[in-house]
Amino acid sequence: MRYFFKSLLKHYAFYLGGDQPTVAWVERWRSVFGAFIGLLLVFTTAKFLGELGGIGEWLMASLGASALLVFVLPQSPMAQPWAVIAGNTLSALVGILCFQLLGDALITLPLAVALSILGMFILRCLHPPAAAVALIAVLGHVGHYRYAFFPVMVDSILLILVGAIYSNLTGKSYPNKPLR
Repeated sequence: MRYFFKSLLKHYAFYLGGDQPTVAWVERWRSVFGAFIGLLLVFTTAKFLGELGGIGEWLMASLGASALLVFVLPQSPMAQPWAVIAGNTLSALVGILCFQLLGDALITLPLAVALSILGMFILRCLHPPAAAVALIAVLGHVGHYRYAFFPVMVDSILLILVGAIYSNLTGKSYPNKPLR
């Protein structure tokens, strides 16, 4: 009976995070602190720029997910500057266009995400949090393209800059160097 429960636990542990790699605590804290400092700097700068320009929208909600990729998985192809900046900006543009053409119809949400994914495939800038940017544009009834450039593109650029500085100061190479 004991063997049965042990093998059952081992079999199902995979579905409870057993497939996640073990990460040293020093690396965990490096990533957590980096995400905190990075987002604090990005949000502070974006808020200042928004107030300076008289723009109410200065925050991109999916930036937390982008920060996870940039600070926790900096070697991932989906965390590289082109993926983050182009993926987020493209998805915002697609979401805005879908909202302008279709309004807040139910079909607008999945269409905006699907077209964003297609665009990211074409431009080779797959970035999972960017799919949420398309949803945010539709759900937020964003009808002006300025939103794609500020806050979305500007926040993405700021995140990449802070991520690069922080990663390189703490011994992680970011962004990836091209293969020769």
